[in-house]
Amino acid sequence: MKALDLDVLSMIVAVADTGNISRAAELVHRSQSAVSMQIKTLETALGKALFVRKPRSVVPTQDGEVLLTYARRMIALRDEAWAAVVRPDVTGRVVIGVPDDYASSLFPHILKKFSATYPKVEIQVVGLPSVALAPMVKDGTVDLVCATRVKGLSGEFLRHEPMVWAAAPGATEIWKERPLPIAVFLPSSVARENAIRSLERARIGYRTSYESPSLLGLLTMAEAGLAVTPLAKCAVPAHFTLLGPAQACPTSARSKLCWRAARRRNAPLRLSR
Repeated sequence: MKALDLDVLSMIVAVADTGNISRAAELVHRSQSAVSMQIKTLETALGKALFVRKPRSVVPTQDGEVLLTYARRMIALRDEAWAAVVRPDVTGRVVIGVPDDYASSLFPHILKKFSATYPKVEIQVVGLPSVALAPMVKDGTVDLVCATRVKGLSGEFLRHEPMVWAAAPGATEIWKERPLPIAVFLPSSVARENAIRSLERARIGYRTSYESPSLLGLLTMAEAGLAVTPLAKCAVPAHFTLLGPAQACPTSARSKLCWRAARRRNAPLRLSR
């Protein structure tokens, strides 16, 4: 009997997409140990390794890549079949607001699943800081916001997101510099404010060597070994180095991630049969 459980295949896809079993477990709403065990069980059944475990990441083997191709097709077909039979025919357009760091790390899996479930819905994503999204969800410019809870933006609590300091692999001396070179988001950013506050509490001198509204800009600066950057942990690439008290980088406050839907009479989606 050749059995390929679609739930296990979903775990394999999540691990491949995130490069990290812990993050993959969050995406599929299972424990890290459960994901590891299921993948190991499938590897034993196949008689082949699907992933190579590295110190800070997990990457597919050649056999893993082959299985991934089929896994993605099988999962997409399952979602399409489910939507065709069970879901109502949903059409329309939805505008989602989300900060850049969450959009790159948490949303690809969610958007892919939503698109497969509601293929006739047009999705538009607006990537802006949380403080900029707050008035937009209030006036209905965006239909839904998933962002850090800030003044003027309350909603249903989703999770606490740790804030960490990150540096490029090999940039082991950058954190010793004083003033500490940092790459941060623009002044409206909660992550920036929390990071600077933590440096000031620890009496660590710093200089802003780069600021940008773009996550890619911060990662590029850090990748070049020219700065450390404070980010939501979920947004840190798997190959980056996390810095902490051992490197004289103070702990920053955790962000509260929440979601809120716009309140307006006309829903962005309509149901029809």
